[in-house]
This record gives sequence, C-alpha cells and structure tokens, in this order.
Amino acid sequence: MDIRDILIMIDGSERNAALLAFTCGLAARHDARVIGLRCADPLSPVMMYADPTAGLMVADLLDELMVKARAEAAVMAAGFHERLRLENVLGEWRYIEAAAWDRAPTEARLSDLIVLGQPDGDDRLVEEMLFRSGRPVLVVPRMGEHETPGRHILVGWNDSREAARAVHDAMALLQKAESVTVLTADSAGPDAMPGGDVAAHLARHGVVVSLVQSSDAEADPTDLLLNAAADRGADLIVVGGYGHSRLREMVLGGVTRGLLHHMTVPVLFSH
Repeated sequence: MDIRDILIMIDGSERNAALLAFTCGLAARHDARVIGLRCADPLSPVMMYADPTAGLMVADLLDELMVKARAEAAVMAAGFHERLRLENVLGEWRYIEAAAWDRAPTEARLSDLIVLGQPDGDDRLVEEMLFRSGRPVLVVPRMGEHETPGRHILVGWNDSREAARAVHDAMALLQKAESVTVLTADSAGPDAMPGGDVAAHLARHGVVVSLVQSSDAEADPTDLLLNAAADRGADLIVVGGYGHSRLREMVLGGVTRGLLHHMTVPVLFSH
C-alpha cells in the first residue's frame, strides 16, 4: 500500500519541530501529504475542580482559557505551514478541542501512517493510537538525530497476526529500502526457519531482503531487536504492536512497551 497521508500530532515544542521536519522528509520521499493535528482540551481540568457556585468567575476563566488555546494553535498552524513550504510538501492543518487520547485515533483512521514522538512516561496516546486507529504508528526516539528512516530496515518476525499486519503496513517503506533484514528467534516448531516464508514473500514484492535467525531462545526480545538493529545498521524497526486486555481496555504488552521505552531508532508498530 502506498503512503499518501501521514498524520503527526503537533504540540509546539522544540522537539516537536524536529519531529515535523522528520515527517516532512518521510512525506517527500513517498510523495505524501502531511496532516498536522493539534488537540487541545483546556476546559477539562477547570470543569473537574470548579466550584459550581462560582458562576461568572468560572465562565470568564473558561473563556480566557479557550481564547489562549486557540491563539496558541494559530501560532502552531503558522509554523506548520511554514515548515511544509520550506520542505515543498503539501499538507493540511486540523485543530480539535478535545483530549488527544480521545479524539486523535478517530482523526487518524483515514491516514496511512501516524508519526508520534517517544513519550516521556505516559504511554496512553500511543496505546490509543495503536489499538483504536487501525493505522500503523511510527514512534521516533526523543534522543539523538534521526534522518528520514527506511534505508536499512529490521523486521521482527514471530509468525503472529500482528507481525503479518506490520509487514503489510510497512510494505511501501520496505520496497524503498536499500536493505531489509528479517529477524526471527529460534523455533521449536516444525518450521525450522519461520522467517523464510516472509522473506520470500517480500522478495516477490521487490524487497532486497536477508534473513537472520537468532539461536538464543532465552534472549529478551527487546534486547534482541535493539542489538540486531545496531549490528545491522538499521534506521527503522518494524514490529507487531502487542497488547493484552485489562478489563475492557487494551494495554501495551511487554515487548511493545520495552521498545517504546528503550528505543534507539524509530520503530513502526502495527496492531
């Protein structure tokens, strides 16, 4: 599937500016549009703790917060459009007055790829995007300089539904890569090399692919992926995004959370 629409969350920070430049580079490489989404929810904290007897005082405060949020969004929109102009990339600006974790997944459903910065500790937005948007999520580390990824890609393959989904969602990136490595762990099943089939499938799609099988069945999957990425010079990891149920919610599984917290290169998660 071609990449034609890339959605990025905008928060106006210096780090977010670098993330936007990264996204524009990705869009230029794939002839895609960039959708900048700003979600602001200035009223919820006030409404949560407001004294209902305060009346006009609360109403004035709410108006003030709303005006401030809209003014900040206007500044962010100007910066967004200027960056796209400099990068010669087409795009679209969206501003929504709602919590990002609540509304962003819905807004992202008609994009081909979501780009997020590595969270500082609160994984909720990543969780909601991964499990509710139906779109692949590319998370960029907060540390280091990261050029447009996808020249050397590492695919983590474990023959799961999520891994198959990730390979499909990343196909446009894989086809443009100079090299792709499929990493599998040793399997006790009847298929001695479970990544062989996916490597052959990728080759039929024109992907320059090699297969590496780890014999260390006891290795931590997160460490295995990050070490392989370093050894192979990968600038992007592609994996299935795993979760487990907690009552009626989905929360990140161990490998997904491990990569999210310790990533050294961008990671594309797909659920």
